[in-house]
Amino acid sequence: MTPYEYTKKLLANRKPSMRWNGIVPILEWQSLARDRLSELLGLDYMITAERDVVTEYDREEPEFREIRFRFQSEPGYYVPCHLLIPKNAAKPLPTVIALQGHSMGMHISLGRTKYPGETVDGDRDFCVRAVREGFAAIALEQRDFGECGGNGNGPQCFEPAMADLLIGRTVIGERVWDVMRCVDTLISDFADIVDRRSIYVMGNSGGGTTSVYAAALEKRLAGAVPSCAVSTFAGSIGAMRHCACNYVPGILRYFDMGELLALAAPKKLVVVSGALDPIFPLDGAKRMVADAKRVYDALGMSDSIAHVIGPEGHRFYADIAWDALKRML
Repeated sequence: MTPYEYTKKLLANRKPSMRWNGIVPILEWQSLARDRLSELLGLDYMITAERDVVTEYDREEPEFREIRFRFQSEPGYYVPCHLLIPKNAAKPLPTVIALQGHSMGMHISLGRTKYPGETVDGDRDFCVRAVREGFAAIALEQRDFGECGGNGNGPQCFEPAMADLLIGRTVIGERVWDVMRCVDTLISDFADIVDRRSIYVMGNSGGGTTSVYAAALEKRLAGAVPSCAVSTFAGSIGAMRHCACNYVPGILRYFDMGELLALAAPKKLVVVSGALDPIFPLDGAKRMVADAKRVYDALGMSDSIAHVIGPEGHRFYADIAWDALKRML
């Protein structure tokens, strides 16, 4: 038995200590669990910055108005974003924060290419579809992707992820922090456009991962649509090579992904899986959604959680995801 085989055996037998036991009041459990999750992600080590929003341009496109801006998330660190606003729509609008996974960057959410040979496939033009569904949409560049540390060869996550561990932080924690600060910005600077009661987060793969954690911790979100990012930890990131940005030290001592999904309750939650996804296996996804559904059912919110399954592999399935979300609205 190799050391890795031994570790995988330990993972398979791990029982998360903070799984809801069906006895403790759910709101009490969620409060305690969120505190622990924040600690694991290193959110206590994030640095609050003064509000600073810089608009770079505001222009009209055939289907939407587009505002390119950046906001200060930590002192000196600015997050670039594009806000798309459907034309002739009554405001304020429900709004989606769209997060790309391990790709060349957020421009794909806008249906655009930037590098030779790049394509927009797998329904990854999140913002374009959101506008067509009557939503405003934010393309937010995640840390270590695209304009925020990536390049034409793809994301550059390994060195930042390892360096973060030296100071008690995680890349996932940083990305969740940026989503939280984006919500601040939408509420404070775009209140005439964005309905603060209807802000959602959506993403595929690494964007889906951030969506899961953000929905667990950010109470102002109305819902989340994580795609191809949910399975058991043991069967996904513990079973094969994944990007270092996926890992949170010690998390399986307390939570599997089912607990993280349950922390989103009572928000609207649409989990998207691919039937043939090799890196976030469907069987594990079904188990994690079933665990979360126990909490939703206990809250009387059974209609606010759905699991939709596309016929292919590791990609987004826009039609079934949007159909499920719209049924909840």
